[in-house]
Amino acid sequence: MKATILNAMWLAMALSVLYGCRQKSDDGEENISARAVRMKVESQPVKAELTSPPLVPKPVGNRPPQKLIVDMEIIEEEGELADGVRYVFWTFGGTVPGSFIRGRVGDEVEFTLKNHPDNKLPHNIDLHAVTGQGGGAEASFVAPGHQKTFKFKLINPGLFVYHCATAPVGMHIGNGMYGLILVEPAGGLPKVDREYYVMQGDFYTKGKHGEPGLQPFDMQKAYDEHADYVLFNGKVGALTGDNRLTANTGETVRLFVGNGGPNLVSSFHVIGEIFDKVYIEGGSAVNRNVQTTLIPAGGAAIVEFKVEVPSNLILVDHALFRTFNKGALGILEVSGEKNHLVFEGEVLEGIYQPEGATIQSTPVSEAGAEPAKPLTKPEKMQLGQRIYNTACFACHQPNGEGLGEAFPPLAKSDYLNKDAARAINTVLRGLSGEITVNGKKYNSQMPAQVLNDQEVAGVLTFIYNNWGNNGTEVTEEQVRAQRK
Repeated sequence: MKATILNAMWLAMALSVLYGCRQKSDDGEENISARAVRMKVESQPVKAELTSPPLVPKPVGNRPPQKLIVDMEIIEEEGELADGVRYVFWTFGGTVPGSFIRGRVGDEVEFTLKNHPDNKLPHNIDLHAVTGQGGGAEASFVAPGHQKTFKFKLINPGLFVYHCATAPVGMHIGNGMYGLILVEPAGGLPKVDREYYVMQGDFYTKGKHGEPGLQPFDMQKAYDEHADYVLFNGKVGALTGDNRLTANTGETVRLFVGNGGPNLVSSFHVIGEIFDKVYIEGGSAVNRNVQTTLIPAGGAAIVEFKVEVPSNLILVDHALFRTFNKGALGILEVSGEKNHLVFEGEVLEGIYQPEGATIQSTPVSEAGAEPAKPLTKPEKMQLGQRIYNTACFACHQPNGEGLGEAFPPLAKSDYLNKDAARAINTVLRGLSGEITVNGKKYNSQMPAQVLNDQEVAGVLTFIYNNWGNNGTEVTEEQVRAQRK
């Protein structure tokens, strides 16, 4: 009998330990979602602030849980996919990605989804932050001219994707029906100086990349995962030119980065920065000192970094043909005082000659060497094409059309054709800041090119004699004059 009682006691203790483990996280704290379920909302309902990308609502801070009223409208409308390219987007709130939603653990959400009467199709919403049937998809299925209201509680902190889940689901997402909802932990996220909303998506059009006019969705390309466009915030150039993100040196920047897909994984990277912190897949685990972070289709990440020096930081999918050829490119312009301890920039340029080797190309004028035999115009064109195809085409494209609002066109370029000396200087010394080309403003950065006089003359002659430009032949003498 005594043994039976002792065994029962040991069993009770074991069950207690096991139950306690289920209620605790790895760090020993009570499971967040378990606490969130018990949180009671006592304040009056508050209408949630919704923002269009790249803006985000104000931080939650240290407020208690609230009842949030979310009112979102689905709009099917024609918009610009790229310069001269039109597309019928299906949207949450009239933008791609959809409106940013911000709450905190314990909030009770009353969500009303409206389908505009002019829309042609039924839609719904699946929020990855929702614990319940279809993430709300079944409760929110709504026909044009109708609205649905459903309720849920936010019980897990993190950055979550939402999207339409009406069949064919991939097509609805591929037409732009996705966005982000942020669920902050109790007490809120740490304070930063700047916050922005960036979301990648892949698009599939009947016409090839850049083909003008209204382009319909191509289901076969979507099946095959052959994207014509891979974009940040739904448009080529959505985060460049006048739409670029901004910050000042010394500030901390937080990017809420999502990937709507429907197909492609994002290798998110910011050229010229290192992520101090990455909230992996938008969850609570934090990785530090990260160069590139993987964001799956239907996933998200929060990245934070401090900007130290003035520069144009370039947001990319590091699957780089997507960036330089399909549009996944943005600019974060950092202004402020230089910090030479962090980045000095170019301090010396010289001629590199391996031991026992001779330099075959023409040295720069300062070297004082005899120039090589002058090239004929056809020889310049041949040399110039070779240089262009290795150093220039990724940004300015093989046909000189440029890339969105990030890299200006060289084809029929009034900026180039007006002033050859200025063009030479641009190649020799680089260019940054705002310029106007063919009536459009561009604000990016071109580094100085390490080319000798003959190569500069060759590549510019090639450009001037292609794509409708004025046929100028640039000479080595002109290059030497500008180099001095």
